Amino acid sequence: MDDGELQDFRTRIRESFDRQAAMHTIGAELTRIEQGTVEIELPFDPKLTQQHGLLHAGVISAALDAAGTYAAYSVIDPGASLLTIEFKVNLLSPGRGDRFLFRGEVTKPGTTIIVSDGRAYAIRPDGPAKLIASMTGTMMVVRGREGIEG
Repeated sequence: MDDGELQDFRTRIRESFDRQAAMHTIGAELTRIEQGTVEIELPFDPKLTQQHGLLHAGVISAALDAAGTYAAYSVIDPGASLLTIEFKVNLLSPGRGDRFLFRGEVTKPGTTIIVSDGRAYAIRPDGPAKLIASMTGTMMVVRGREGIEG
């Protein structure tokens, strides 16, 4: 990709993320966009917890899905879009932290199907980031479908 295409995918990802009502609802923000890698961060919010005060698995899954899908956006042509068709999440440790980092990375790019892997980390001031979840997701590249753009 040349410099213009690099800037273009970053712009497309930011614009698409800005239209994601779900990510706005949970307070997520894009913090890193590189070709093949996207990071999303989220501050702890008690409204996003389950009954034990831990970050809810659904919130973790949604943020990992978004990170992996936006990583995949960085490797597709500007006229294409993506839809998640499958994902598997492994919850490895309780979601306890002040902030959370969700990193998506393209594992296998493709013209029709893209696979990405994600990792979620809890960040606390008193120690290193802790891996709390992993995800493998599969996205379908969509072109020319009404209502599915960018």
